[in-house]
Amino acid sequence: MKSLSIGGLRAELPVIQGGMGVGISRSSLASAVADAGGIGVISATGIGMLETDFFSSFMKANRRCLIREIRKTREKTEGVIGVNLMVALSDYDELFKTAYDEKVDIVFVGAGLPLKIPEGVSPGTVKNSHTKFAPIVSSARAAKIIFNSWDKRYSHIPDAVVVEGPEAGGHLGFTEEQLEMPEYQLESIAPEVVGIISGYEKKYDKRIPVIAAGGIYSGADIYRILKTGVSGVQMGTRFVATYECDAAQGFKESYLKSRKEDIAIINSPVGLPGRVIKNDFLKRIEAGHRVKFSCPCRCLKSCNFSKAFYCIALALTRACRGNMDEGFAFAGKNAHLVREIISVKDLFRELVSEFEAAELKKKKHLQSRPEGSGPRPRI
Repeated sequence: MKSLSIGGLRAELPVIQGGMGVGISRSSLASAVADAGGIGVISATGIGMLETDFFSSFMKANRRCLIREIRKTREKTEGVIGVNLMVALSDYDELFKTAYDEKVDIVFVGAGLPLKIPEGVSPGTVKNSHTKFAPIVSSARAAKIIFNSWDKRYSHIPDAVVVEGPEAGGHLGFTEEQLEMPEYQLESIAPEVVGIISGYEKKYDKRIPVIAAGGIYSGADIYRILKTGVSGVQMGTRFVATYECDAAQGFKESYLKSRKEDIAIINSPVGLPGRVIKNDFLKRIEAGHRVKFSCPCRCLKSCNFSKAFYCIALALTRACRGNMDEGFAFAGKNAHLVREIISVKDLFRELVSEFEAAELKKKKHLQSRPEGSGPRPRI
């Protein structure tokens, strides 16, 4: 595996740990991943829900908790760390500014198109900051819209881009119909994004890595997807089943116990399809059960809380704490393959070993082809 460079940043391995919200990826997991040579990511989504004053002043709670987790991560590692943000968050602007003020290495932004730099942050700050910026997209079209907007507004463009396919966990940027369509699979959309970004690389004389995400589980998967022209991968599901993951044991065990048929798509209260591990809580919701709740903060812009059968933020917070009777786990399509909890370092060793085995297998296959047997296959 080659290293991953984003601007002046360099991660020894081309693996980014996906940001998993409402408490799943905080300082423990992010620091362990960064220390092992990847890029560790703190999710700012609902990060303050573990604070006692969240519902009375959720913006202050989120900001305070994000600052604390960034600083704790920095105390534990000298590796590359990032923050994951959602454009759909009510306090997106404030959290964006907080991440830049704290000088994290990179900010990843998804769940919406970040067409402009948030209020309160000057373009000059972003241009000259140590902190890099990477939008998360689900199509080449979305990448082009974002890069065009930044190019015209600021004569500046993002430093990297993550393209997430339909096999990811959590909220998805696809319709249910698109999830199984070949043209929307990661192997199809990743090269399209690489092609779009290459034009901006030439214009700005700048290397802009494209990172592939969604359904990447093994080192063999990493080897395969890097052949599409991307520079690295983002993985979330595999990092849940680690000792260092910030979620409670009960949350991790839901992955260990899951079967292939348990991985399902739900219609989230925020108006998007989401991939989850189906459990009794979700079955009750599906049967028409409504969980009473109030919404004093409206933490997500797109949540239709007045018609929702439950508060998704509360359900995810309870799950993070291990209360799976009143919550559920988001998970990628391959979550059912997880069968043990290991350390982050052992996970990286496993990924590297699988990658090298896949690489060796491909080399042996090419070497075994008779001379003159036709053109070498495209890989």
